[in-house]
Amino acid sequence: MAKLSREKGKRGEREFARFLTDHGYQAHRGQQYHGGPDSPDVVCCGLPFHIEVKRSERLSLYPALNQATNEAPPGKIPIVAHRQNGKEWVCILEAGDLLKLTVGAPVLNAQY
Repeated sequence: MAKLSREKGKRGEREFARFLTDHGYQAHRGQQYHGGPDSPDVVCCGLPFHIEVKRSERLSLYPALNQATNEAPPGKIPIVAHRQNGKEWVCILEAGDLLKLTVGAPVLNAQY
């Protein structure tokens, strides 16, 4: 990986960690503290996620989600946090994992 690409990745990880911190969660970059290949890009003990950060204009969605899934330890939900220039952060997860997050939440009777 080229040095500029690695530096952009680190900036994206710090940026997403700061996003979580600004919203009341304690978060920090994972690689700088743990350094293993299966370390999350961002560690946030208050959330049940294994976070893979992608800061790019074009995201290869399924390879990114596969990476997060393959590296997630048992009990952690793999997500991909992604942001393009000038856009807001989005988080991507499998639909089954989304439903796990809603267990116990009230079901709204919406009419379509």
